[in-house]
Amino acid sequence: PAFPYKYKFKFAGCPNDCVASVARSDMSIIGTWKDAIQVDQAKVKEYGKNGVDISREICNMCPSKCISWDGQQMAIDDAECVKCMHCINVMPKALRPGKERGATIMVGSKAPIVGGALLSSVFVPFLEMKPPYDDLKELAEAIRDFWGEHGKGRERVGEFIQRVGLGTFLEQIGLDPVPEMVAHPRSNPYIFFDDEVVEKGQAG
Repeated sequence: PAFPYKYKFKFAGCPNDCVASVARSDMSIIGTWKDAIQVDQAKVKEYGKNGVDISREICNMCPSKCISWDGQQMAIDDAECVKCMHCINVMPKALRPGKERGATIMVGSKAPIVGGALLSSVFVPFLEMKPPYDDLKELAEAIRDFWGEHGKGRERVGEFIQRVGLGTFLEQIGLDPVPEMVAHPRSNPYIFFDDEVVEKGQAG
């Protein structure tokens, strides 16, 4: 098809994102997990005995402060974990990703060619990656169809989203908004509500 411009996929096995997909591709597929981090308490103690300052190097460095250590037991509040991989990188023999694994789908990054550089935004926080990957294909096709029809020449998907607005883009590709899509709080005090049709008997 005659796309407005190139559309790149990049795949990373874990949130370390060694291929820099979050900065270089129109659709980033980054491996992640949904359940609790696997913790081997005996190995955690072994790291502590071998010179790792767990409180300073793990607990204090955790961006969401979800890890605690009392000298004997490591506790992780997995509901607050942001999957940054720092703790797993420091103690790979003691900590491992959870067993319920899938991928986070992010859309919209690019290098500074026509406009400035963009980083991908989260579109699907967690998607089970099982053959034949129909959900991923449907999402990619919906984006391709809308962007392909209305995009300008040499306009990447990220620039297209900026032009039409994320709300319009999500509506057209049939994706519901989720909190993970919010990059930062509102910068102005004005709030506009879209009219929604509410069926009789469903009004709150």
